Amino acid sequence: MESIGDTETRLILIRGNSGTGKSALALAIRNSLPRGVAIIGQDLLRRNVLHVLDTKPSLAADYIEISARFALDRGLHVVVEGILREDIYGDMLRRVISSHQGITRCYRYKISFQETLNRHITKPNAAEFGENEMRQWWRDDDGLVGVEESIIGPDQLLVDTVAMVIDDCGWRPLGSRSTHTR
Repeated sequence: MESIGDTETRLILIRGNSGTGKSALALAIRNSLPRGVAIIGQDLLRRNVLHVLDTKPSLAADYIEISARFALDRGLHVVVEGILREDIYGDMLRRVISSHQGITRCYRYKISFQETLNRHITKPNAAEFGENEMRQWWRDDDGLVGVEESIIGPDQLLVDTVAMVIDDCGWRPLGSRSTHTR
């Protein structure tokens, strides 16, 4: 299998049910660092760009893999975020993770359905879908087989989670250094 990125690139995977905070975390990570962090969002690529259903075989999985490879091979750090169900995206994610030459960190939100609903109603797109759709998409425990994922629980604040990810990746947040190598 062909290697992806280099020893300096970071690959961050953020998974979890709809409405748990994945996109907010990805954006907060990027905003904590200088330029050079690409966010590859499953929803954006699957729903807005490709306009396909979330089924297997998955055009979206292929597109996410191509996008991650493209960015990492050009020296960008990458955050892949989405529900990213194990049964549809697992093989692709394991391929990307095992091929990446740099630091890879994987996180999964594990939050109750009720807390997820509470978070969803605060989002700008809350009117686009609701409880019924979220119940259809819900996965009680969708760990990525063979991959160590750090669990993000309901009591973890966004600011603390961002600090954890930054530290796990060996970065220092914006403002604590004067230059950035990327």
